[in-house]
Amino acid sequence: MRADRMKTGVHWLAAVVVAVCLLVFMRSLSCDFINWDDPLYVTENPAIRILDWEFVRSAFTTSYMGWWMPLTWISFALDYRMWGLNPFGYHLTNILLHAANAGLVVLIADQLFGPYFKKAGCPAWVARTAALFSGLLWGIHPLRVESVAWVTERKDVLNGLFALGSVLLYLYFVQRKDRGEKGPAVVFIYLCSLFFLFLSITAKPVSVVIPAMLLVMDWYPLGRLIRGGIAGCITEKIPFALISLATALATLYLASGDAILVSFHDLSLYKRLIMAGNAIFEYLRMTIYPAGLTNLYLIPQVFPVSYYLGALASGAAMIYCATGWRSRPWQLSTMLLFLLPLLPVLGFFQNGAQAYADRFTYLPGVALSIAAAGFLGHRLSGLRGARRMLLSLVALAVVLILASLSVHLTAAWQNAETLWTRVIEQQPAGRAFYLRAEDRMRKGRYQDAADDLAVSIRMGEDAGYPGVFYLHALRGDALSKAGRYESAVKEFTTAIRLKPYSSFLYQRGMALKALGRQRAAEDDFREAGGDDWPLDWRNIPDN
Repeated sequence: MRADRMKTGVHWLAAVVVAVCLLVFMRSLSCDFINWDDPLYVTENPAIRILDWEFVRSAFTTSYMGWWMPLTWISFALDYRMWGLNPFGYHLTNILLHAANAGLVVLIADQLFGPYFKKAGCPAWVARTAALFSGLLWGIHPLRVESVAWVTERKDVLNGLFALGSVLLYLYFVQRKDRGEKGPAVVFIYLCSLFFLFLSITAKPVSVVIPAMLLVMDWYPLGRLIRGGIAGCITEKIPFALISLATALATLYLASGDAILVSFHDLSLYKRLIMAGNAIFEYLRMTIYPAGLTNLYLIPQVFPVSYYLGALASGAAMIYCATGWRSRPWQLSTMLLFLLPLLPVLGFFQNGAQAYADRFTYLPGVALSIAAAGFLGHRLSGLRGARRMLLSLVALAVVLILASLSVHLTAAWQNAETLWTRVIEQQPAGRAFYLRAEDRMRKGRYQDAADDLAVSIRMGEDAGYPGVFYLHALRGDALSKAGRYESAVKEFTTAIRLKPYSSFLYQRGMALKALGRQRAAEDDFREAGGDDWPLDWRNIPDN
């Protein structure tokens, strides 16, 4: 009876964390789609508009945008069936999934803390407090905002639901097995954990590392490697590893025709190591001190000194944790459980122009949150009276600060204008100016778009960006629509000098025609060879 009451109690704590997450991220329900992958994933993706068996078959047998994520595409198709292109529904799904994930973190933490604190002779409330703090610390941290408020990152929250579910079911399986239970119920829990692993990978392949993470947990804090034997623990992981291997191979096969990874010719192994080390440092820094968060941290042309210092600090921290594996096993376990889900998104497998990203901490952040909450529980159990009250108030203050920061950061995702304006204010980047210009063009603010593109061009030229020629053409397009045809002709002329695309000639011809320079316009039209398509503002070629 007492065990049942305890189990019910932790479920109530999980429900509290779910409710808090819903409140913190409620603001994103009023957010719009943004002009960064949302068009490709949702608003301009015709595939999700017909939900039938042919679509499901296609989702599982083909890749899109270089990724095999069938469950993510199916979830978007379900949203489209219910909401059309109303962003409210897509954001609602993201919030509900994330809140459920935060509740799962509470249940996972309780499974890990319960035996530990009981063995240490601590009262039951210590483990419950630590589990509650785990869910809150992870669920409302500002690093979660990008995964929740960005519709495209459905793959994060959907993957999280099944990845965390797989881990929780595995812990339930271990708990029953350690009690000596056998039979269909135990086997069923094990098979459900396997199935959830498969579903998580079909949402986002990052969870292929879960078998290794389970093995780390078997070592510490579960202590099964010593108690139950290495061979038995490894044997249990073979089905998990086979699922991960099979889905990884399927992803590579289905995406083989898409150049989604940056080549080693463009980014050397040495640079990848430095970038990965600095990314690890930044993830830790942002977890402890979440200031200046944005959605765009581009790879610099020349690595600043801070990159090398960050890589050295990360290396030193890993060595420190590794050398203390006997006396401080919790440190090495936490480090591995943090690094393993980061591994697919570090610079070794570079995809895109980002050096690191807030969204990449979604699963890795769980280990850090649980470790921090465990430290809090340990300290609370050793304090009495005013000191315990003071530490509790400090923990509550941390939760309130994180919640307010997340609410504030969610406001930046209101629309494309607010998002890119925040990036420009925090870490000005030519790409942010271009993307804000693209949004302003769509709204008919042509002169504002031209002004943004002027800055983007200047920053692109300073950085040696090879696609700057196209930015000149886009600025010419903006100036033409703003009625500034002389300036537009100059921009198109610069673009043609750098890269004589026929579409640039046609657009310059239209600007010349508006100026009454008919002969020059006819020359451009003739040389354009009938290419009268509008410029593509979404897909800018690099060369």
